[in-house]
Amino acid sequence: MRVFNRCYRMVLLLAGVAVVAPAAFSAAGSQAPASGSASPAQSAVERGKYFVLVQDCNGCHTPFKNGEPDMTRMLSGHPQDITITAAPKLPPGWAVSISDTNTAWSGPWGISFTTNLTPDRDTGIGGWTEDMFVKTIRNGKHLGGGRGLLPPMPWKMYGNLTDADLKAVYAYLKTIPAIRNKVPSPMLAGK
Repeated sequence: MRVFNRCYRMVLLLAGVAVVAPAAFSAAGSQAPASGSASPAQSAVERGKYFVLVQDCNGCHTPFKNGEPDMTRMLSGHPQDITITAAPKLPPGWAVSISDTNTAWSGPWGISFTTNLTPDRDTGIGGWTEDMFVKTIRNGKHLGGGRGLLPPMPWKMYGNLTDADLKAVYAYLKTIPAIRNKVPSPMLAGK
């Protein structure tokens, strides 16, 4: 009887969650602003800046100093003066390690370095077209059609942004200070 009562209560609890949860998510979703629509007073650059901030692009693409993004090197990627030649040895049960700058990540794929997103023509995205940028994020391919983007880049999530939103991010990135910083190529596992 005790087992039956527990099961019965669990079924009632799950039934209640099944009824309440969709309504709660529906109500929360109806209050969110439309993703593709900027307010009439908001320029594409301002909208792009908003996305860069809320998506925390600085959290990976700006080198950390004393545990915080060093905004004097905003979005310049992994520092060219920090050489990494091999993945660190990890203790059993660990799969990923991150450099103290938060710009180099090591895992089963190898070592990835965050890209220079500044408009520097030689070392950043200054030579990229808007179309290349949109395709890179949408398809997860470097330069819009090259090698696959590596972890931790959440391109599958960001790829859900509208074309207008991705173009706004690109427009904003073209306005930030260009920083010359040649990020190393990734070191793929088994190569």
